Amino acid sequence: MNKLHLKPFTEGDLKQIWEIGFRAADPEWKKWDAPYFDDYQTFDSFEAFKEGNEYPFLRLPRAQGIFIGEKPIGMLSYYWENEKTRWLEIGIIIYDPAYWNGGYGTQALTLWIEHIFATMPELEHIGLTTWSGNKRMMRAAEKLGMTKEAQIRKVRYWQGVYYDSVKYGILREEWETHTNKNYSG
Repeated sequence: MNKLHLKPFTEGDLKQIWEIGFRAADPEWKKWDAPYFDDYQTFDSFEAFKEGNEYPFLRLPRAQGIFIGEKPIGMLSYYWENEKTRWLEIGIIIYDPAYWNGGYGTQALTLWIEHIFATMPELEHIGLTTWSGNKRMMRAAEKLGMTKEAQIRKVRYWQGVYYDSVKYGILREEWETHTNKNYSG
């Protein structure tokens, strides 16, 4: 069985990501990744994808690929809500629906949070924001031991329905307690 791992994308990896994530006019993953923003762009060719905004973003150190063996299935990233105050948020997309509902997202987020806390020793909090229409992401955050820190009601309007914005977070000491509890005994 191939093991899930994270690593930076190569150009070849990103060609596969383009094929599974940015070729279709209406990919399934975009229905769960902030669809209310309506900002998805399709690319007819890999060369066009390389000229767009996604390709250079996915090459940044703050983005990593999610791989099963050598196959890229998605990505993780972080961004600074406010770098001066050390307010960092993370995000995840699994482009390939064949890898949904199998625990891959939770496993990838576990590795990503572990990596961020290990490489940013000054950081005390990691946040994750989703919307109430994405029940899988909410369950993953809760499985990771994240606390629901805010729920802003009816601020995400999509397809005639209002949804909430839901913010989760975990402190370094909570993460250490959560991972020690899950890996002991």
